[in-house]
Amino acid sequence: MNILVLYAHPVENSFNAGLHRTIVERLTVAGHAVDDCDLYAEDFDPRLTRAERLGYHDERGAGDPAAPYVERLLRAEALVLSFPVWNYGYPAILKGFFDRVFLPGVSFKLVNGKVQPSLHNIRKLAAVTTYGGSRLHAMLMGDPPRKLVKRVLRATLKPGASVSYLAHYSMNLSTDETRKRFTAKVAACMDAF
Repeated sequence: MNILVLYAHPVENSFNAGLHRTIVERLTVAGHAVDDCDLYAEDFDPRLTRAERLGYHDERGAGDPAAPYVERLLRAEALVLSFPVWNYGYPAILKGFFDRVFLPGVSFKLVNGKVQPSLHNIRKLAAVTTYGGSRLHAMLMGDPPRKLVKRVLRATLKPGASVSYLAHYSMNLSTDETRKRFTAKVAACMDAF
């Protein structure tokens, strides 16, 4: 499959960076075509500009600043997100990607004022993430990233798309052993992807 990997972490020697490397390596070894989109390395600008907001519902052209990312998203048959959870949400750069790239005519269509999901080229989605706090604390806060992946993103994809959410909670208390176990879990998921 053609797989778009969206990676959002600014530190190259972080645990998240190691997970990202594992994801890309395992998917590549499995024979997939991997489009590795490191949002920080590519200096992606997450800010939705005034002009983009004013023209949000207009059809976009090749001159649109988000056009190369839209093309990459539309070429993909699967999507893998690799990010840390900060303040119970996506990193701003990843949230900005969704704001600027998941546009009308790309991830959904408006028909008579109603949203119709249209990102049907994506038939598989996996999210690999880390939380500083515990699963309990995330649940008490409503665990927005999990809900966004499992509900909102799932709703934009091909009906019946496979969605998996792999989270390492309590990073603040993690050990070499818990990180190794989680990395092995991620590797196994990518091998089977």
